[in-house]
Amino acid sequence: MSKLSRKMHLNIFLYNMGHHEVSWRHPESLSNQLMNFSYYKQLAQKAEMAKMDSIFLADRISTSPNAVDNGPLISYEPTSLLSALAAVTDRIGLIATVSTSFNEPYNVARRFSSLDFLSNGRAGWNIITSGTDSEAQNFNLEEIPEHAKRYKKAKEFLEVTRKLWDSWEDDAILADKVNGIFADKHKVHEIQHRGEFFKVRGPLNIPSSPQKRPVLVQAGTSEDGKEFSSQYADAIFTAQQTFEDARAFYQDVKARIARNGRDPNQVKILPGISFIIGNTDEEAKEREEELAEYMNFSHSLIQLSNRIGVDLTSVSLDEPLPNLPVIEEIQGHQSRSQLIIQLAQRENLTVRQLLIRLGGGRGHFTISGTPKRIADELEFWFLNKAADGFNIMPQVMNRDFEPFVNLVIPELQRRQLFRTEYTGYTLRDHYGLPFPKNQIVSE
Repeated sequence: MSKLSRKMHLNIFLYNMGHHEVSWRHPESLSNQLMNFSYYKQLAQKAEMAKMDSIFLADRISTSPNAVDNGPLISYEPTSLLSALAAVTDRIGLIATVSTSFNEPYNVARRFSSLDFLSNGRAGWNIITSGTDSEAQNFNLEEIPEHAKRYKKAKEFLEVTRKLWDSWEDDAILADKVNGIFADKHKVHEIQHRGEFFKVRGPLNIPSSPQKRPVLVQAGTSEDGKEFSSQYADAIFTAQQTFEDARAFYQDVKARIARNGRDPNQVKILPGISFIIGNTDEEAKEREEELAEYMNFSHSLIQLSNRIGVDLTSVSLDEPLPNLPVIEEIQGHQSRSQLIIQLAQRENLTVRQLLIRLGGGRGHFTISGTPKRIADELEFWFLNKAADGFNIMPQVMNRDFEPFVNLVIPELQRRQLFRTEYTGYTLRDHYGLPFPKNQIVSE
């Protein structure tokens, strides 16, 4: 397939002041705008002007006094913010992260149908299972359920939401004023789900939305995560530190998708790329080193401990990462833990060096350089089947997103790798995805 017929997909990953953990301390960050809607409105409209596929919002449903002491670990609830952004944008997709571990299928199905209506068909759901005890402790639990159980629950959760989205047939609403019939009751279905984790009668109290259901996104790269996404996801967000790892993941997951009887071309694999742009490579490197000077390593150790699910706050910064439990024994984020451990071992990093490497992208691939160098790297991954596109992660949002939009995207467009205009209106249109068939009717 030539580069002219296969186009790159680009999402902007909106994350507070930026993806570097100390981006909020940088002089160019608008830290006083963190909870100001106009800040996010301007970023969203800038991304839409650049014809990006979507805006993506992550979510973590816990914080702590120690965490907020050194970083703005606060955020809007994603579907709320994206509903507001739907009113000030027209075409760009809106992907919200919502956990299956601490929600109910009915509420989640309703929220995403509402977002899909409010945005005229631009909603996407990033499905996560969560992975920390601190989150579990906000929802009547002492610790996070074990990894396999979370994914088992997630599968049933998704099964229920899909049934709920299909509980209204497309033509159920008649709005027949003469005969006084608003909807055809024979086309509105109770789902009567009875499973291990959920009992849900249905139907949903909102009709079939413009996309029928949101675009389904998944970000897990553990074995459980890869199996889940290969069965259900329309797009996969992933983190790899090297091109070789990214290509191996791409080939593995595309093969799993095919084995599950799905078209691999209909599932988009989108690694995260965290970057700093300069007029020269040297200037970009200086900007990268400048950010490291703002880091508080005690805070960074708390962050690393949360990601791995192992308390590392007392380890020596100038020694290698200590031996950790085998990945299968880690109940938190297994895939991200494995990536971090492999990075430390592969490059023989001290804990301090590892924290500096993770500071800019939390395990995602990081790059600093000129706009051309950034475009070259994206092109190489894309054309050599390591990615179908990218989750774009500016390290300092207010500083690094502007040159990406104004310089990197035009360079990709000149190379005929990225669209110059939207060709559709829904997120499914942007990703080139078909509209799903109603499962209840097809049965």
